[in-house]
Amino acid sequence: MTKIKLQIEGMHCTSCAMSIDFDLEDLDGVHEAKTKYATCQTDIAFDEKKVTIKEILEQIKKTGYVANSIK
Repeated sequence: MTKIKLQIEGMHCTSCAMSIDFDLEDLDGVHEAKTKYATCQTDIAFDEKKVTIKEILEQIKKTGYVANSIK
């Protein structure tokens, strides 16, 4: 399992964070998504054999937000 942390732009409330989590967890291969509105960051645990980082970023974009990796 692979873990990444992303910075999310465009969230306005805790419901935004929950929406991101629900949409990410709908992707096959994403085991867990924890988005925190206070820090505008999301931690994602996923199986890179089933889903790519690019697909995760695209899913976030479809939800209406912009995600950038944290180095």
